[in-house]
Amino acid sequence: MSRPAIFLDRDGVINADPGYVYQWSDFEILPGVEQALAALQAMGYALVIVTNQSGIGRGLYNESDVESLHNALREHLAKHNIELSGIYFCPHHPSAAKGAYLQDCTCRKPAPGLLLAAGEELNIDFSRSVMVGDKSSDMEAGRRAGLSRLFWVNDQASDTIADVTRVASLAQLPALLSSVEGG
Repeated sequence: MSRPAIFLDRDGVINADPGYVYQWSDFEILPGVEQALAALQAMGYALVIVTNQSGIGRGLYNESDVESLHNALREHLAKHNIELSGIYFCPHHPSAAKGAYLQDCTCRKPAPGLLLAAGEELNIDFSRSVMVGDKSSDMEAGRRAGLSRLFWVNDQASDTIADVTRVASLAQLPALLSSVEGG
């Protein structure tokens, strides 16, 4: 049986985004994230991170650096009884990458490839799933994947995007989803 997911962008949603974070020592989890993830998990959502990591393609760090960071994140969250169902990342960039990473791929958001791959591997019900991101490209990826609910973490955004709910942080999401679902 398929289950709903919360698709989460990483930088700017889970952690502070000073640019190209690839070491655990530089990974600053935003306030309320652990509590929000625990609540969302308790509501029955699979927690799936989908993140563009063009720093790999740009040669700033490598895939093993990102995998080490993600392993440290999983270990940290496990201490809070939170399990990530998956972490998917795109190392490509269409114009600013090197070698094989220089490509216009189907996994770099706003393309929906990361979400679609996760959906297939994790048996996700897209009609009951949610995208949470801090950029319009996250919203577009969610829209292209067929998600019905899009949450933009951006309390200073001036852009207006139809069908998107703005939130100041991930911490607001459990209450919003509870009120919508009546529970």
